[in-house]
Amino acid sequence: MKIESLKVSVETLPLIKPFKTALRTAMEIENIMVSVKLEDGTEGLGAAAPTVAITGDSTKGIMTVIEEAITPHLIGRDIENINALSQLIQRSCVGNTSAKAAVEIALYDAVSKRWQLPLFQYLGGKSNVLKNDMTISVDEPEEMAKAALSLIESGFSTMKIKLGKDWKSDVERVACIRAAVGEQVMIRIDANQGWTTKQAISIIHEIEERKLNVDLVEQPVQAHDIEGLKEIKRSVQVPIMADESLFSPRDAMRLLNEHAVDFLNIKLMKTGGIRRALQIADMAEAAGVECMIGSMMESSVSVAAAAHLATAHPNITKIDLDAPLWIKNEPFEGIQFMKDQLLISDKPGLGVKRKSSFTQ
Repeated sequence: MKIESLKVSVETLPLIKPFKTALRTAMEIENIMVSVKLEDGTEGLGAAAPTVAITGDSTKGIMTVIEEAITPHLIGRDIENINALSQLIQRSCVGNTSAKAAVEIALYDAVSKRWQLPLFQYLGGKSNVLKNDMTISVDEPEEMAKAALSLIESGFSTMKIKLGKDWKSDVERVACIRAAVGEQVMIRIDANQGWTTKQAISIIHEIEERKLNVDLVEQPVQAHDIEGLKEIKRSVQVPIMADESLFSPRDAMRLLNEHAVDFLNIKLMKTGGIRRALQIADMAEAAGVECMIGSMMESSVSVAAAAHLATAHPNITKIDLDAPLWIKNEPFEGIQFMKDQLLISDKPGLGVKRKSSFTQ
């Protein structure tokens, strides 16, 4: 079945409250929507989130690349040959991983609908239930502790704490949250490249000495600083995870070959789509390194794609897909958030559709 058309649009989605990290503060997000239509009328949905500070992809850039660089390679092609289509997308231009991801998600949605399978089953998975975490924006320690308590009341038992904006106060942020939530709650730390190697080692050592019981530390140093990641990993007991350092299978190969980290964080907006994300998860599994699946500030369309991938691949063992919970008026339905559980639809494809009541 051939691809007949591909359309692109953009939507602005206000957030319930500001989302603050070491890299940026967001009050609203933009999502670029992709709709692929096949000859028989089957439609596939995809989406991208522009995150200039991380991927370098802007809204206008994503839309232009999809329309001018990617779409001409796909029109008239057979949707069943998904791997070849993925190669065409990746070879269409350099970089632009968010644009590539949006289009590839739409293709996977369409092809799994053609087979009348939910995407997770098309990818070889069985379960459609995941245990999710929830993110706490960087703030004053007392405010972060209040937010953590609120999450517990909402049914979450795992939280990811954003740090890295003011390294001198970061240990106190962790300590304040740990004191508030007790010992049973799992705490993950994300510094978003906000520390130097020396700062990271000092902070993590203090966390260890104070027995603050942290599950992992995500991207403590700049994305390019692989030597820094290696030095931190050698110097501390808390596991270290790469995020911004990991975009491609080539990046994964280097991180794995050099034993630079303990975990890899896969995000579709960085990998350029599902196929390369699967490659990274396979490579990590062969190396004995588990993966997390995460997202940028995205709507339910691309988050659903990440969730389907996570349920399908046994080496993706940690879930960080809370982005739709930050959106004030989520325009799509098809994934459910029940306390700390994320449930994806068992309908064909992503199982996501626009809410009939949605008005922007």
